[in-house]
Amino acid sequence: MATVTVEINGRPYAVGCADGQEERVRILAKHFDTSVRQVAGDVGHVGDIRLFLMAALMLADEVHESRLLLQNGGGAPAPAPNGGDGVAEALNAVAARIEKLALDL
Repeated sequence: MATVTVEINGRPYAVGCADGQEERVRILAKHFDTSVRQVAGDVGHVGDIRLFLMAALMLADEVHESRLLLQNGGGAPAPAPNGGDGVAEALNAVAARIEKLALDL
């Protein structure tokens, strides 16, 4: 098993991976770092765990939308039951709660 050190939001993290997968882990970590930095730019620094959670939710949303595209034969994704604003509303609610928690500390 190999170990790769990746940098997320300016901090190094050691990550274990299968031998030969080091470059893939670096590429995935860079993509995740971009998402974390985007969230940090939108909501400010609220702690790594909260930033990581919000970035993970954004990436999960991208994966979900990609799967919908594949299920629909590459066409437009199926419309969301609530008009498509559910994820944005959920992320905004999470961000508001995080900001409130940060202010309470």
